[in-house]
Amino acid sequence: MAKYVPDIGSKRWVIISPSRSARPDQSIKPPSEKPENYPICPFCPGNEAITPPEVYRIGGGEKDKPGWSVRVVPNKFPITDMHEVIIHSPDCEKDVDVLPLEQVIKVMTSYRDRYRAHEADGQVIIFNNHGFSAGASLKHPHSQLVVVPHQINLDAVSIEPFQNIVEENTYYLTYCPDFSQWPLEVWIAPKTVGSKFGDVGDTELPDLSKVLQTALKKISAVLKLPEVPLKQANVPFVFNYYIYHGVNWFIRIIPRAIHRAGFELGTGLNVNVIDPTTAAKLLQEVKV
Repeated sequence: MAKYVPDIGSKRWVIISPSRSARPDQSIKPPSEKPENYPICPFCPGNEAITPPEVYRIGGGEKDKPGWSVRVVPNKFPITDMHEVIIHSPDCEKDVDVLPLEQVIKVMTSYRDRYRAHEADGQVIIFNNHGFSAGASLKHPHSQLVVVPHQINLDAVSIEPFQNIVEENTYYLTYCPDFSQWPLEVWIAPKTVGSKFGDVGDTELPDLSKVLQTALKKISAVLKLPEVPLKQANVPFVFNYYIYHGVNWFIRIIPRAIHRAGFELGTGLNVNVIDPTTAAKLLQEVKV
């Protein structure tokens, strides 16, 4: 069971969760150096019995059997008492930046459905760690859903004004806020205000899936430009994104193109080496 420890002065919290240290870690060796007895992937089709019993799936087949397109299971090494893993597809390599758009729509649908399933339980956080240096412990692309009790104060930024627009479609805006804390940070937000992520309708999911995938492709392409010297921490393409838990939701994409160091940790101040206006211009112009 998770333990919550507050700091009275800052009203921030720490979650003590020793079970997380038992997670499998595929980041220790690259694929070419894996030993013959390297653990099989628990998220690949045919290995359903390795995970806890599934709680949701999109696709055919019996529960806990192959045939699924998206599969959701409880996390064996939870951060909190409610923690799920959303397996993006049967493919062990492709994430939402390169999956077929139809599959990305299924992933977004699962996000929305699982958010709705847990909304009454607490604050629902959905996030994707893509790449080992972004926090992933297993290679197979997946996201996670964590429920934090309502009484725990979350130290999370709220929606930022729509500045430095990169792209828009019927329902969503993609932009680089002036308050971007990371180089090439991108936010996606609905044009209408006052909604939660669980309010997203079926007709909006294709637009959301398209702008998310396009934003990731654009960021990846910009990072390959010779005039953007941010490759030391981002080869291959490594990123996080998360969905804001409350009213006026948004998706925040954070490319892990730099490392945070002592100054940032010691002051709480983030140093962004690419002006958001420049980032937006690069993202607008790059071809994907």
